[in-house]
Amino acid sequence: MDHSVTLITTIAAGFGLALIFGFIAEKLKTPALVGYLLAGIILGPTTPGITADVEIATELAEIGVMLLMFGVGLHFSLKDLLAVKRIAIPGAIVQMAVATILGMSLAIWWGWSFSAGLVLGLSLSCASTVVLLKALESRGFLETMNGRIAVGWLIVEDLVTVLILVLLPPIAMILDGSNEDTSTTNPLWQTLGITLLLVATFIALMLVVGRRVLPWLLWQVAQTGSRELFTLAVVAFAICIAYGAAVLFNVSFALGAFFAGMVMRESQFSHRAAEESLPLRDAFAVLFFVSVGMLFDPTILINEPILVLGVVAIIIVGKSIAAMLLVLLLRYPLNTALTVAASLGQIGEFSFILAGLGLSLGLMPAEGLSLVLAGALISIAFNPIAFAAITPVSKWVMSNSRLARRLASRDDPYAELPMSTERKLLEGQVVLVGYGQVGRRIANALDEQDIPYIVAEQNRELVQDLRKQKIAAVSGNAAEPSVLIQAHIADAAMLVIAVPDPLNMRQMIKTAQTLNPNIEIVLRTNNEDESVLLKKENVGTLFFGKEELSKNMTIHVLQRFDRHDRIDSNSTE
Repeated sequence: MDHSVTLITTIAAGFGLALIFGFIAEKLKTPALVGYLLAGIILGPTTPGITADVEIATELAEIGVMLLMFGVGLHFSLKDLLAVKRIAIPGAIVQMAVATILGMSLAIWWGWSFSAGLVLGLSLSCASTVVLLKALESRGFLETMNGRIAVGWLIVEDLVTVLILVLLPPIAMILDGSNEDTSTTNPLWQTLGITLLLVATFIALMLVVGRRVLPWLLWQVAQTGSRELFTLAVVAFAICIAYGAAVLFNVSFALGAFFAGMVMRESQFSHRAAEESLPLRDAFAVLFFVSVGMLFDPTILINEPILVLGVVAIIIVGKSIAAMLLVLLLRYPLNTALTVAASLGQIGEFSFILAGLGLSLGLMPAEGLSLVLAGALISIAFNPIAFAAITPVSKWVMSNSRLARRLASRDDPYAELPMSTERKLLEGQVVLVGYGQVGRRIANALDEQDIPYIVAEQNRELVQDLRKQKIAAVSGNAAEPSVLIQAHIADAAMLVIAVPDPLNMRQMIKTAQTLNPNIEIVLRTNNEDESVLLKKENVGTLFFGKEELSKNMTIHVLQRFDRHDRIDSNSTE
């Protein structure tokens, strides 16, 4: 190969094979990420045929890591995390700890060192953001309560992993200290202290200075009206801040890019920045996965099948069971537990970054990276099956397990209205399903007009907060008859479904009409096909789309209640 075209050859081969295998993977209903990894395996030095330049691919992968982390920061929502903080924060931390301990125990049983086991366990503990979001979106789960819990859980995992990436290099010095002259190295506490001080300084600068300067600079660039310059500014901010963080503060590229994205989110142009930088982020993300695949040695599947099986068991079985039990212990329903378990039963980009860092620091053998890659390939390929099994498994468990039925029927103070609920809220009221952005706006308008309503919401934390505000609310999935019964749907004047939940919407409507044949139904959907079907079925007044949706739904509900009031007053005359 001519040295002058090594870079071009690597990129061309990487993109070309990634396209072919990514297309095949999607046709097989498997995430394209699996195809990208397979393309890298074919281009790697351990397989016959074309061999791309591993060093160049590794550098391109670093850019991929920066842009991946920039994208994570750009979409990071503290509000989304706080909405499910009581389950996501303890759940994610405990589940990561359980997975890490399982991985360490398995590695030490194999005869690996403590440091190698630690890196392996940490690599197996974090799920893939890319795989999760794609799986939730394709099944319409993303905007459901279960989807928000899974995403919030993963946000916590991402934050913990970012912290691990920062602390792993100094910790590596003490873990591998037996091979170094301790007289020439600083104590661990001093090394960690310096590292944390540098990280804290960088974060403070980004939150105090960057939070003001970057949005202002982006505004100035946007004022030029040049789309190319705007895209260039977004990419330049991401890569330059990541590079500056590494050079000046000894912070990883990943952390620098993450905070660049998080600060950029403060700009009014954040959505445009995400949209216009997406093609470049996707392109380099592909190269990142291809470069990771190049490091994979497929012979491990033949030479060490027991090790591969152990890793896969931890990812798919160990992590999933731990997550499911934690969700059930926090008093959430079985369906939520199964959704979270399926969401976390895979690993991806962060696992590759952690394993690659462990390999570069000499903490883990190359065999460990191959095991992580094998676990990722198998778990990602299996993930669609796990999601498809949620409904049948839930039905089977409920019909065959007395314990499951007892857990489902256990007393929950937020699953029923208090005995002190005012009478005016129990007759002629609005039953409002969902208290998100749309539901909250409708509720505020009802409050202003003194129209009684009861909120049915899956988020127990939100129901708890509503009760503190003296707002009548019940916790649970409104597709279950017991939830609507608790909301006194039989005596209600109107059912307002403010959540775009195509899976449960028809069941809510059916239950409401069975218990109250004269009830008026108002609902929303973001799915055009679903909108057409619901209009044909004439189930109620339907609002489609996102723009002005909450405003129009609110006006409609108020107008209908004004009509109800006139009818009631005329009937008494």
